[in-house]
Amino acid sequence: MNMLVDGEWRTDAFETTDESGSFERQETTFRDWIRDEPDATYQPEAGRYHLYVSYACPWAHRTLVVRALKGLEDVIPVSVVDPYRGEDGWQFTPAKDGCTHDRVHDADFLRELYVKADPDATCRVTVPVLWDTHEDTIVNNESREIMRMLDTEFDAYATRTVDLYPKGYREDVDRIIEEIYEPINNGVYRAGFATKQEPYDEAIDELFSALGHWDDVLSEQRYLAGDRLTEADVAMFTTLVRFDQVYHTHFMCNVQYVREYDSLWPYLRDLYQTPGVAKTVDQRHIKEHYYTTHPEVNPHRIVARGPDLGFDAPHDRDDLPGGPPSALAGAEADD
Repeated sequence: MNMLVDGEWRTDAFETTDESGSFERQETTFRDWIRDEPDATYQPEAGRYHLYVSYACPWAHRTLVVRALKGLEDVIPVSVVDPYRGEDGWQFTPAKDGCTHDRVHDADFLRELYVKADPDATCRVTVPVLWDTHEDTIVNNESREIMRMLDTEFDAYATRTVDLYPKGYREDVDRIIEEIYEPINNGVYRAGFATKQEPYDEAIDELFSALGHWDDVLSEQRYLAGDRLTEADVAMFTTLVRFDQVYHTHFMCNVQYVREYDSLWPYLRDLYQTPGVAKTVDQRHIKEHYYTTHPEVNPHRIVARGPDLGFDAPHDRDDLPGGPPSALAGAEADD
């Protein structure tokens, strides 16, 4: 795969799998934090930060969901890259439906911003990217940390009092995010990019064991951490909403569809129907990205047509304790 090496773009510098045929995800590079503290280098301010995303990417999608739930759309603007990622990496193609130009620097490629932040950068160029327009640099490109910052550090600017990391739940939220990451969030990639049978089988076994576990948990509670919508649900949602359309077919995760689970499927519909969430989902970008961007998996780049999923269908999750934050009650009218 493509990456920057000492600030230069290389198309042959990164292997997605190791010698055993197992997928290896590279660590993110920029890990600074925005903190609502007087001495912090990066302090929360309206209009200071800019978010670079792809609607196709589940990691970037996390940040979009939190941004929408908190009502931070006017506080943190976004630029959206093309869903197709070719040899030049993520590109800005404003003429394409759903995409934008780079609203900060008018760059053609996302990699230009990485080099601007670090002229000697050696890393993959990924989304999301949280950019500081004051310091003119990248603050962070790790989705879990950006999600947490948007959730906890911008309350003074949020239009909705939504807390996705509530006291009394934090230990569970952190544990669950960690527990679902390797077998589920990253597990679909471990299956899809495996180049040998054994690592594929291992990834599939762990993936569907974990999905079965959480299906059982959700049979008795509305959300992953109990009766409260949290960051853990956001992290699960962005994988599940792509599963039947993409991962089941494209990444050979075909043991079972999410829509065949008794609890995961209504849980997914519940999350999708939470005010503010549906507008962050663009299945056109999702399907185009996966089916056209990985020629090693789909060499002819044919985009699979189905299935037609009913995310808006009624669910029975209201019978369980808890529900969406009350601050979201009027969000549907704002969408």
